Amino acid sequence: MTDFKVNPDLLCIIPAEKHSVEDITNILDAHPEIKFVSLAAVDLAGNDTDERIPIADFHDNLQNYLNGQAVQTDGSSVVLPGIATLNDGKVDLVPDPDVVWYIDYNYEHIDMKTGLPVGTLRIPSYLYHNGEAVCSRSVLKRSAEYFESRLKKYLESNKELCEECGFEPEELEKITLIMATELEFWVNSPDEKIATEQLSISQVLKESYWKRTKGVVRTALEQVILILDQYGFNPEMGHKEVGGVKAAVTSSGDFHSIMEQLEVDWRYSDALQGADYELTARILIKEIFRMHGLSVRFDAKPIAGVAGSGEHTHVNAVAFLKNGKKINLFAPAKLDEDYLSRIGWGSLMGIMKNYDLINPFVSATTDAFMRLQPGFEAPTHAVASLGKDVHTPSRNRSVLLGLVRSMETSKATRFELRSPNPHTNTYLCLSAIYQCMLDGIDYVLKSGKSTSELEAEFTKPYGAPADYLLQDRLYRCEEDIFETMDDEERDRLFGTPPATVYDSLRNFLEADGTTEILCAGNVFNDKILSSYSHAMLDRWQYELSDRIIPNNLTTLRGYTRKHTESNEVDDDYWSDIETIKLNLAKDTSEKTSIFSCIKNSLESNDLREISKLQIRMNQDMNEIAELYKKYSDNQI
Repeated sequence: MTDFKVNPDLLCIIPAEKHSVEDITNILDAHPEIKFVSLAAVDLAGNDTDERIPIADFHDNLQNYLNGQAVQTDGSSVVLPGIATLNDGKVDLVPDPDVVWYIDYNYEHIDMKTGLPVGTLRIPSYLYHNGEAVCSRSVLKRSAEYFESRLKKYLESNKELCEECGFEPEELEKITLIMATELEFWVNSPDEKIATEQLSISQVLKESYWKRTKGVVRTALEQVILILDQYGFNPEMGHKEVGGVKAAVTSSGDFHSIMEQLEVDWRYSDALQGADYELTARILIKEIFRMHGLSVRFDAKPIAGVAGSGEHTHVNAVAFLKNGKKINLFAPAKLDEDYLSRIGWGSLMGIMKNYDLINPFVSATTDAFMRLQPGFEAPTHAVASLGKDVHTPSRNRSVLLGLVRSMETSKATRFELRSPNPHTNTYLCLSAIYQCMLDGIDYVLKSGKSTSELEAEFTKPYGAPADYLLQDRLYRCEEDIFETMDDEERDRLFGTPPATVYDSLRNFLEADGTTEILCAGNVFNDKILSSYSHAMLDRWQYELSDRIIPNNLTTLRGYTRKHTESNEVDDDYWSDIETIKLNLAKDTSEKTSIFSCIKNSLESNDLREISKLQIRMNQDMNEIAELYKKYSDNQI
């Protein structure tokens, strides 16, 4: 372990306004501990590139870098299937001069001259293939620019709409999309195992949620908050989440058997910068906890049977006026009369009607779908909560989307999408959200409906016709959908949610799928959607064959007979357990096991059948786990 301490004198960022040749030269000359440069682009799978370019080379070619000179790389090093092919694989890395650049320090490599850790200047960048930007960052840049320009034109040409927001058309300077994320993660002692049953009991008893952090976890969490502040994140808080167990104390007073779930939040920013913040935060968090001997996991569902990690994503849009004033475009003119403005209603309706276009970028792994299960405060169905009335802000944690608002200030009005997880590709997720928001805004402004008429349409009963929303859907619910409804009722009212990666991506894969909303303004295109779909499907299939099935097989082999004397209850339990084990994993001359059926379908690339079989496998694995626990509990 490294004796890590926060150094307040380290240079952590170079802001966008300091990206001239003169400024960068002066900054780097004053900080010889910065030895390398890395161009950090993000491919369609959400992976960021990283390399080490000597700082001398960067100095020599600084003007070219600032003018968009590319650094070439092999397409096999990034996830762009169908774009960067074997016979056309050259991909260019192009620096982005319009966002914050970061210094990534190696605290285990000390510069002999300065006594400071060696730094690498990380420059957020774009990936180009044959002159076309094809990466996640470029999609979000196009989406934000398209949304902001379209909405600005609407406002500049609609005096009434501007007056509803509290300004005149000629006062408007620009529109900016605002976002923030709540990052949850697990930390643990890497060499120690904690029983799932202990974690489950602790969760039910709420022994961890917002409790006091202690020992090395407290130190690392405090250092994370201090470091994020140095990097300009403006952190708001860090706290314990619902998962975890109390750590044990050694005779020397140290803690061990650490397994805790934490959350870190920071202030909002514009779309592209906010997504870059999240990527940087994950790097910093993992490194700081690692230097304290702790492992960090950003998986959506790292441990079966206990709470997964979400990454609630907050969005809204702000008008910047020429006099410096900022107007929240989602907030209504009168907070005590309406939930949202017309722009806000349009955005909400666009997200909820078209969530099947957003979800493929939110949940694109088996891990993500394992988190979205009833009973763990994770959303399963596409339904929203606004609050029981206009004076009572929403506190419903069972829904997909919540309207966050305050009666004291219009600045607080925003949407909280609760389905993303720490491995969600935030760049593409936000891009899809903004495209769908625009679709809803287009409808609202063309319809001429008032805020009360829009509220009536969004709050319509199931089965009631609507001009924009689907007839056989319920879009708003203020009750706990897990306590008041069963699975069948939820599926009927809110639509059956996808259960696998294939289910989620079907809209992009099938001939009758529609993607026009995503492709409006050339934000997405068929090539990028196809590349993304193939990347996620390839990963899904590879994980099934090489990770999930082998792990499940290991689990089944651990379910061994414990009773030696015949007992009717034990015999019945064990008979049921063995039946499921054989059904899952044992081939016979009469029957092919589910595991083998999945492998056969993987070989034939029968995606629909793979999806059906995975659902069956998951159901059987859950059932056998419950049975084996009951069986084990009956042993003395």
